[in-house]
Order: sequence, then structure tokens, then C-alpha cells
Amino acid sequence: MSLTLPTCSVRRYGGEHSPHEHDHAQIMFALSGRMALELNGHAAFADASSGIVIPAGVAHAYAAPAAARMLVIDAPMQPGTDRPRRFAVRTAWRDVYAGMDVQALLHEMLGMPRILARRSLDTRVLDAALDASLHEDWSTARMAALFCLSPQRFHARLLELTGLSPMAYARRRRLEAAMRLVAQGLLLDAVALRVGYQSASALSFALQRDCGFSTRACKRRC
Repeated sequence: MSLTLPTCSVRRYGGEHSPHEHDHAQIMFALSGRMALELNGHAAFADASSGIVIPAGVAHAYAAPAAARMLVIDAPMQPGTDRPRRFAVRTAWRDVYAGMDVQALLHEMLGMPRILARRSLDTRVLDAALDASLHEDWSTARMAALFCLSPQRFHARLLELTGLSPMAYARRRRLEAAMRLVAQGLLLDAVALRVGYQSASALSFALQRDCGFSTRACKRRC
């Protein structure tokens, strides 16, 4: 049965899904995470700063490398939904969508100017690079170079996508690795060297402060 009024929902996605199509348009953006799409054979993506319009009848496949939360509006065909396009996402939408009138939100989305394709930022690439050399110095410029972006642009893009600055993202990656290694029984001095901390005491303090992780408690359990 065809839609006559738009509906809005928040959906979680994960994994890869084969091409399919709908008899209504979909307008979406990410509340968290990122979704890679293929629309009629053309690559696209949606994240927290750029949404996408998927017209009715357009075959699309998607992949979300980690669980992504997407705000999705299913809408009947109308002006602005006749062709695929990407649009800028207003920060306010991510905060007040639950209390907004669906028709008003849709009207705002369709009224946003089209944004041109931009270089994708795949956090899997960043994670792999960081994990391979956590003991090394990772500046914002070094991370940005992985994506051929300026440090300023990379900082803005990563913050939009993950809610973390580059330095905070790298620190979280170091501490996650440290917790795994400590749980495996490695000495804290050795773990600190592996993940880029100058001393066991500095690592222990960071784990307790940022993660609430007690190395002593972990050793007792292990």
C-alpha cells in the first residue's frame, strides 16, 4: 500500500544488504555511525553531517561496518524526491528530531541545498593504521594524511562522524587495546610500551580516569 503521509523512525543497521527498492522515497541521515550505499550502481554514503535522498524505485544496497543509528523518513513521492542527492544535515535535527513535526522536518530536509560528493572517511582504515602502530606518535596531521585531508578538515569530519577529536579517538583506541592486553595477562610495563604510553603508571592512571578500568582488579580476576 502506497504511503500518503511521511513517517519518521530511528533504525539500527549493521552488515551488508543486497540491492532492493521501495515504492516510496527515503530520506535519511546518521545519528551515529555511517552508512555506505550503492544507488543504481553509484557509490554514496550518509553520516551525521550529510544525508541522502533515495527516490522511489531506485535500487539501493547498503553496508554499515558498525551498528549505525539512522533517522529515516519514508515519504510519498513529491518535489525534491525525484532523484538521488546528498544534503547538509543541520546539527539541530540530531537534537530535536523526536519533538519535531515529521512534515516540517521533511520540508526542511528537502529544502537544503545539494552538497557535492566529498572524500569518504572510513574509520576502518583509521583503526587499522592506528592498531598497527599504537606505540608511535599519531598527530592529527598524520591521521589526516591517510585520507588526503587537511588536519583541520579531518578534525571536523571525524568529530562529525564519531563525536571525538582525532586525539581523543586515538587515545580511546590505545586504551581499548591496553585493556585487552592487560586482560590477557601482559605486564603493565610491556603494555604501556605497546600502546604508546611512557610508563605503566601513566597508562594505569589513564585507564582508571577514562575507562574506570582497574589494572589491579583485573590482575586479581585473571
